[in-house]
Amino acid sequence: MILPLALPTTVALAVLVSLALGSKSIPLEELWPTLHGRGDEYTRTVLASRVPRTLCGLLAGSALASSGAAVQVATRNPLGDPGVLGLTSGAAAGIVLVTTSAALSPLGLVGGAFVGALLATVAVLGLGSLGRGPDSTRLLLAGAVVTACAMAFAQALALRDQRAFDALRFWSAGSLSAGAALTWPVLLTAAAGAVLLAGTSRGLDALALGDDAATALGQRPGLVRGLTFLAVALLTSAATAVTGPIAFVGLAVPHLARSVAGSSARVLLAVCALLGPVVLLLADVAGRLVARPGEVPVGVVTALMGAPLLLTVVRRARGAL
Repeated sequence: MILPLALPTTVALAVLVSLALGSKSIPLEELWPTLHGRGDEYTRTVLASRVPRTLCGLLAGSALASSGAAVQVATRNPLGDPGVLGLTSGAAAGIVLVTTSAALSPLGLVGGAFVGALLATVAVLGLGSLGRGPDSTRLLLAGAVVTACAMAFAQALALRDQRAFDALRFWSAGSLSAGAALTWPVLLTAAAGAVLLAGTSRGLDALALGDDAATALGQRPGLVRGLTFLAVALLTSAATAVTGPIAFVGLAVPHLARSVAGSSARVLLAVCALLGPVVLLLADVAGRLVARPGEVPVGVVTALMGAPLLLTVVRRARGAL
C-alpha cells in the first residue's frame, strides 16, 4: 500500500521544511552539515533554535490529533476535540496554577497540566451524562462550561500573582517556541497516553457502532470511554505543557484523516498520529513566514485554519445549505 510509505515521507518532509524555513532560510544542502556542527555560527544558532520547536511540533501534533480522533469516536460527535471539550483549557489552568509555586519544576509543570486536564475530563463527563449516559450535545455544552470556568479561574489567579499573569499570557497564544523543553516527565506522560489509547482502539471500533452494539460485542462502553478520556487527558496535558493551548488541531486533522483512514478507529488513530505533526509544523512555518522577521503564534494560525472547518462541520451536521 502507498499510505504506510506516504505518511512517514510526508512527516519527514514537514520536518525538513520546519528546519529550513523561517526568518532566515537554510538551504537543504546545508541542513545536514549544520546539524553536525559545520557551517557558520549564525546558521548553527538558527538551526539549534528550530530543532526543539520541531520536536515539540511532532509531539504536540501527534498527541492532539490522535486525542481529537479518539474523542470524536468515543462521543460519536464530529465536533469532539480536547479544546472544544475544555481539556486544553483545564490543562492550561493547571499550568497557571503551578506557576504560583516557588518550587516549579518540569514534573510540576506537566503534573499541573495533567491534574487540570483530568479534572476537566471528570467535569465534562459528569455534566454531560447527568445520570442518563453521555450525550453528544450535552458533552459539547459541558465542554463550553468547563472551558469558561477554567479560563475564569486562570484569570482570577492572574489578577493576584504576576507570575501567573505572565504564564496566562504566555500559554494563551500557543507556540512551539513557548520555551518549555521536552523533559522526561512530558515524554513519559505522552508515552503513557499513547500506550493507553492504543490499548482502547479495539473498544473504540466497537463503540463507534453504538453502546448497544459494543456491549453485544463484549465491550464495556463506560470503561472504554473512561479509559479513552484518561488517555486523552494524558496526551493533552503533555502537549499543553510544551506548547500551550493549541486549538482546532484535534478537530481538523481527524476529518482530514478520514478520507484515507476509512472507518477503522485503529487506522484513524495511526493516521492522525502521523498527519497531526504535519499540519502543526506547516502551520508553524506559515506563522514564521507571514510575519518575518517576527512570527505569528502557531495557536493563532491553527485557529484561523480550524474556524472555517468547524463552521463547515456544523453546517453538514445540521444539514444546512
